[in-house]
Amino acid sequence: QVQLVESGGGLVQAGGSLRLSCAASGRTFSTYVMGWFRQAPGKEREFVCAIRWSSDSTDYAASVKGRFTISGDNAKNTVYLQMNSLKPDDTAVYYCAARSTYIWTVPNDSGKYDYWGQGTQVTVSS
Repeated sequence: QVQLVESGGGLVQAGGSLRLSCAASGRTFSTYVMGWFRQAPGKEREFVCAIRWSSDSTDYAASVKGRFTISGDNAKNTVYLQMNSLKPDDTAVYYCAARSTYIWTVPNDSGKYDYWGQGTQVTVSS
């Protein structure tokens, strides 16, 4: 089992920045990919970005590319999401996710992740 705990959400004005963290515990050696998803009110959960540990490969949704950066610290079993130039459309609950089996790509499908955090709210005011 892997437990994921997100932190760093909050309220920020448009154009501002936030940094989310996701700390993994438990069987962390079996996490091959970690990613971020988000869900806005009335909308489906959507892929934001992810990182594949073995190759440091990353993938981003088109809506956040160039503004968001995912990174990780293997020693701390933590993944980060640096969010810059935030927009009101970025308002959502952000979820950290982890995949515990090998995959050679960086998946953007929520169904390919096994573990989820409880989510952290990000609100961007205009």
